[in-house]
Amino acid sequence: GGVWLGGPPKTAMTSRKHRQFCLEPMGDKPVHNLPGIGRALGGRLQDRGISHARGIEGHFLVFNQNQEKFGNWLKDTCGANAKQQRDCYNGLKEWTKNNM
Repeated sequence: GGVWLGGPPKTAMTSRKHRQFCLEPMGDKPVHNLPGIGRALGGRLQDRGISHARGIEGHFLVFNQNQEKFGNWLKDTCGANAKQQRDCYNGLKEWTKNNM
């Protein structure tokens, strides 16, 4: 057989949480439903008045979907590390592409 040169299947690169988030309407999802945002970061965001995923989506859009600016904001706001920033950014980017 031939050599397959493609990357890993898309599902191998994203978490179940990411895939689930991207398939559903934003609605009133709690902030910790976002990929990369667990209970600890979600709690810090809630302490700053951001309790729903759409609040984070708003910042994502304000930053024009700029990964660096959004990641820096997330780090400054709740202490998200590089992987958490990337996971959250990628989840919102895919959700926006599929739903807007």
